[in-house]
This record gives sequence, C-alpha cells and structure tokens, in this order.
Amino acid sequence: MAAEGVPLDLLFVLMAVFIAVTILLGLYGYRHTKSNQQFLLGKNKSNTVIIALSYGATFLSASAIIGFGGQAANFGPVMMWLCFLNLALGLFVAFVLFGPRVRRVGKKLGASTFADLLGKIFKSGGIRGFTAMIIIVMMPIYAAAVLKGGVNTLVVLTGLTDLYDVILIILAVIVGLYVVYGGIIAVMYNDALQAGIMIVGMVIILSVTLYELSHASTTISALGYDSVPAFGTSKWWTVISTFLLGVGIGALTQPQLVVRFMSAKNDRMLKRSLIIGSIFMFVIVGSAYTVGASTNVYFFEHYGMGSVEYVTTVLHQGVDFIIPNYVLGVFSEYPLGDVFICIFLLTLLCAAISTLSALMHTIGAAGGHDMFSLIKNRKTRSDEDFQSLRINRIVTAIVMVLVVVYCYLMPSDIIAKATSLFMGLTAAAMLPLMTYGLFSKNPKKNVAIASMTVGTAAYLFWALFINAGMSIFLPICKWITGNPVLFMEGNLQFVDALVVALPLSTLTLVIGYLITRWKEPKADAEAETDDTSADS
Repeated sequence: MAAEGVPLDLLFVLMAVFIAVTILLGLYGYRHTKSNQQFLLGKNKSNTVIIALSYGATFLSASAIIGFGGQAANFGPVMMWLCFLNLALGLFVAFVLFGPRVRRVGKKLGASTFADLLGKIFKSGGIRGFTAMIIIVMMPIYAAAVLKGGVNTLVVLTGLTDLYDVILIILAVIVGLYVVYGGIIAVMYNDALQAGIMIVGMVIILSVTLYELSHASTTISALGYDSVPAFGTSKWWTVISTFLLGVGIGALTQPQLVVRFMSAKNDRMLKRSLIIGSIFMFVIVGSAYTVGASTNVYFFEHYGMGSVEYVTTVLHQGVDFIIPNYVLGVFSEYPLGDVFICIFLLTLLCAAISTLSALMHTIGAAGGHDMFSLIKNRKTRSDEDFQSLRINRIVTAIVMVLVVVYCYLMPSDIIAKATSLFMGLTAAAMLPLMTYGLFSKNPKKNVAIASMTVGTAAYLFWALFINAGMSIFLPICKWITGNPVLFMEGNLQFVDALVVALPLSTLTLVIGYLITRWKEPKADAEAETDDTSADS
C-alpha cells in the first residue's frame, strides 16, 4: 500500500522516463566502448561539464543526503563544517593540487585505473595489487550502503515495504546493465543527467524548508541543536573524527574520483570543472545539511519532540529514515505536494545510482583489469597489462551480485558510517604515498610499501577492535573477547581510526624518506670508491 500523498501512477511515469533516458545513455556508452581502454577511461576527451557533474554526483550520493542529512538532524548545524571540508579538500585541493598531477602522470605512464597509477609510479606490482584488493574487499561495503539508502528512501516514501526485495533487485539490475555494457562513458553521462535532477530536487526541498522555518514558532537554537558537542565527549569524537575528518580528508583518495581526472583532456578543463563542481557541491551538500538540522523544528512543531526521538520511538526506525519521513510529512501539506515528493524521490534515486554506478565500475576495473593483469602477467612473465573487455564486464556483474548480498547483511543506520569507513581507510593507507609518488622526482617503492602497510594495519585494528561504530561491520573483537570493542568504558571507543592511522602512515613515510636520503650519499660515496679502485 502506497503512503498517502505519493501517487504511484505519477511516480511510475517519471521513473519510466528516467529509465528510458538512462538506457539510451547506456546504449550510447555501449556503442562507444569497443575496447578495454575505452571501458576504463573512455576516450580521454570528457568535457568540462561532464567531468564536473560526474565528479560531484559520484562524490555525493544517498549517503550525503540521507545518511549525513540524518546525522545533521542528530548533531545539528555543526555538520556544515563537512560541507566546508568537501569544498576545500574534496574539490579545491583535489582539482588544483592533485588533479593536474594525476592527469599528467597517468597519461605519461599509461595508467588506466587508480591502482594501476600507484603501481606504475612506484614500479611495483605489489602496491598495485594491494590497492586493488582494498578496493575489491572494502568498497562493496560503501556501495551496499549507497544502494540500501536509495531503496530505504523509496519504500518509506511509497509505503511499498512488501516490495523491498523486488525494488532492490530492479535498481541493482538497472545500474549493473549500463555499467557492464556502457563502461565509464555510460557512467559519466548518466552521472551528469542525475546531477541535474539532484540540483532541482534539493533546491525545491531547501526552499520549502526555509519557508517552514520562517513561519515556525520555535528555532533550532531554542531546541539546542546549534551548539558544537562538548570537547572530548562521545558526540564530539563521532562528529569531528568520523564524519568531518574521515569523509573530509578521505575524499582525496577515492579511486572512483581520481579516475575522473585521468579522463580529462587537459589541465585547463580540470580548472573549469572546478567552478561547476563547486556550485553543484555547495547546493547539494549545503541543502542536505541545512534541511537535516531543520527537521528538528518541523517534528517538534508537529509532535513535540526532535527528529531522532520521533523517528526512533514513534516510528521505530533509524536515523537514516529522518529525511524521507520529513519529506513525506512536509510536502503533504502543500498543493502539488505529491509531485514534489515524486521529484525528491527521483532525486534520491539519482544520488544513489550515480555513486553506485561509479563504485561498480571502479571495483570491476580493480578485479577485471588490475588483479587479472597481475595474475596473467605472473604466469606469462610479461610486463604488459592484459586487456580484456569481456573479463571486466564479467567481474563487474559478479560484484553487483555481491553488493546486493551485502545489503542484507548490513545493520540499519549504517549509511554514513559505511561511507566514513571506506574513505577513512583509503586516506590512511594511500594519501601519504599518493602525495609522495605524485610530487617526488624519484619515489622509492620500499618507503611507499611501509607507509601503506602501517596505515592499513593501524586503521583496520582500530576500526575492528577499538571503535564501536566501525566494529559492527566485522565483529571479530566480539567473537574473540565477547565484547564489541576492547575498551568499553570511556570515549576511546568513539575515536575514529583515521585519527590514529593517518599520522602513523605519514610518520612512517617521512622516516622512510629520511632514511633513504641519508643512505643515498653513502651509497654514492661507496660507488665512487669502487670506481676509483677499478681505475687503479
């Protein structure tokens, strides 16, 4: 039974048009994907608008709108600092500092994926394989969270809870088909379409929310949601270390975003894309976090309690359902509210699909190109990458099935945490060595391996044994000790693994770099001595 105010006939019409356009863009990608290289990077001629909108839509998914929007309702406007970090790090630093270097180095080395780029910079199959394995093992968790967020929104706003499984499968099949057959061309063009729909939907809901606030008898401040959590408390550690730092810094090392730089024609195109991308991100993220915090006013006015309390105690749902319930409630009071609900629902689906498709393409490339090439080359003792469009498509399809399985294994209220988990891990493991590799004239393989190993090990240990929010993904600590984490008392369990792992991986890289610099003069001196002796 559909929820009141959601006309399924109108929704199905909008969905039919959207799916038809998606299929057409998928066919366009299929027609222009004749080789493995085109599946991975297209034709390296993506224009400014496509790069900007694809980057933004890939970066911001249902996790940003639903997951982090719900967390904004929980923690208040302090989450707007994440918007600042997304713009400052995820866009400005990424496009200005890293983007041009990634494009130039990737083109010079002939790299096709993120793992391939790092492997060729350091001339290391081990680094390439390790990076690919992180993507293959950990990224499906992020992808499942995105898919789950889109399906959760759809069933809440339509009331089609009995069809949850069917909706999940249909959404997965649609994304899987155009990614498998259309490659990155279909992914990026669909991203641009979905980004346009996202802007329209978020502008509408932000406008209605601001209008509601202007006529409300209470404010966010009066409800106590405008203050930063007290320093050192569990809330402070969760907001600052997990959400702000984990996602803010982690955006720089997202494989699915780095590939967008590699697909650009020139540096000038990246700089132009920065302007469009900044506008897009400010609209989407700023709107999501503003609306999320403002839902507390709406639920207090109507039910005498804040968003989290209402959704958890009255509806018996989680934080991830705050935004969907708010949209259903607030738009039902307006003329043509059903139309707005359908548009917003389409917005959320676009947000989920755009990111999901990029993640599927990235995981498929890591398995079908990086790992398959490494395995094939070891058998043939060749240094040439094995190019197989068919293998990439098969691996991508298998990954889609795995992601659907993950959706059923993941707990609720996990969208924002799953996003932070993957972004934090990639930052701890890869940010120091990526920076070192891109900007060093002669990067050393051993230094990079040491940094990556320490960062990954430190992050996983802390996430699985110390941090209560992350240990639920794989409860190893509970299996061994009987407790979810090692330290049940105090706030240590709320400290994100990135806070510990990133400094350790950075310190390891710095120490390794200094040691190699210290050894080089000695090695040169010994070589000169040997040459002199030989001449004598």
